[in-house]
Amino acid sequence: MNDTPAAQAAVPTQAPSAEAAAVNDGDALPEYRPGYEVVAERILEFIAESRLVAGDRLPTENDLAQRLNTSRAVVREAVKILSALGRVRAHKGRGLFVADDEGMLITSRWGGFFRPVDLDHVLMLFEFRRVQEMAASSLAATRATPAELRTIEVAMQQCRHGFVHGQVDVFNQADEDFHAAVAAASHNTFLGNAVRDARRLQRQSSAIGIHQTFGENTAAAVEEHEAIYRAIRDGRPDKAAEATAAHLDRTLEDYRREIQRRLFG
Repeated sequence: MNDTPAAQAAVPTQAPSAEAAAVNDGDALPEYRPGYEVVAERILEFIAESRLVAGDRLPTENDLAQRLNTSRAVVREAVKILSALGRVRAHKGRGLFVADDEGMLITSRWGGFFRPVDLDHVLMLFEFRRVQEMAASSLAATRATPAELRTIEVAMQQCRHGFVHGQVDVFNQADEDFHAAVAAASHNTFLGNAVRDARRLQRQSSAIGIHQTFGENTAAAVEEHEAIYRAIRDGRPDKAAEATAAHLDRTLEDYRREIQRRLFG
C-alpha cells in the first residue's frame, strides 16, 4: 500500500500522549499506529462528546487540526477513512457533516419480523448476508480505491488488535467497520445498504448476549478477515467471494450452536 508521507506522519500530542494511550494496553508492548488512524478515532470521540447527530456540521479540517493538535493533511486522511466507513460526509463547498443514517428506513420495515432468538430467522438472515456480502467483496476486488483498501486493512488490523488484547468492544466495532468498508468499496449503493441493514438486524442477536465475549472461533474470524482483505487487495474477485462465504458459513455455525445452547441447554 502506498500511503502518502502525510498519512504516515505520527500525530503530535500533548502530555499525556493520547496516541500512546491508544496503543498501550496494560503491560502490552507499544505498537505503531498511523497518525490518521488515531485522529479518525478522535474525530469520532468529538462527535460523541459533542452529541452531534446525523446532518450536523463538523468543524472545518483546519479547525479539527487545531483542536486535535495535528496537521490538516493528517485530518484529511482521517476524514477519508471515516467517509469510506459512512461515518461522515464531505460536501464540496459546504463542509463536513455527520453522516445520515439512511438504512434505518429499511431496517424499520424488518424490525417487527425478525426475532433474534428464532433459529429459522437467523438462518434466513445469514443466507441473505451470504449473497449480499459475496457480491460486495467480489465487486470490491475490482473497484476498491487505494484509500478504501487502506480502510479495510485498518479495520482488519483493529480486529486483530482487539482480539489479541482481549478487548471485545474494540473487536466488535472493528468487525462492523470491516464489513462496512468492504461493502462501501463495492461502489454499489444498494449492496452497501443491504449489508448495513442485515448487520443491524444481526446486532439484535448481540443484544441478547451473543458475541459479548470472545468465542472459541474468534481467532478464525481474524484470519478470515485477512483472507478477504488480501483477495480484495490482490484484485481476485472469485477468491474474495469464496473467502467471504467461508467466513459467513463459519460465523453461522457459531450462532447456531450458541442459540441452540441457550434454547435447549
